[in-house]
Amino acid sequence: MSDQPDLPELPVTFRPGRTRAVLLTAGAAILVVITAVALLLEKLGPGERLSFILTGALMFGVLAMLARVKVVAEDSGVTVVNIASRRRLEWAEIIQVNLRPGDPWVFLDLSDGTSLPALGIQPGIAKQRAIADARALRALAEARGTRDLP
Repeated sequence: MSDQPDLPELPVTFRPGRTRAVLLTAGAAILVVITAVALLLEKLGPGERLSFILTGALMFGVLAMLARVKVVAEDSGVTVVNIASRRRLEWAEIIQVNLRPGDPWVFLDLSDGTSLPALGIQPGIAKQRAIADARALRALAEARGTRDLP
């Protein structure tokens, strides 16, 4: 087809860059502010200061986990890293790549009848980038998935 996008060179990593930058920046800012407050409040004891700092570190950790999402496409298959999980897929396992209007992220329809969310491609802040990434992943899945079939 002429409207099929050019296949990206493998390996390629898809991730929401702007969202990741916002989350990591916010997490670092929260940690710095809470730590500064803990150190500047003179009436706090050492245990209370430590609890403030640990709370800030916990908040940063949660935001860092939200920022780790990605989809890595390689010759051998696709690795989907979501917030608390990682799944490796062979190209033949991916039946379809979907990003419908209103979807918060890409969904992969799999050969076992299930659907896997791929949070690494999400149209939140950069909608056009997410659409282009979804099209590229779809083209890769169509081109490489048929190669593994008997």
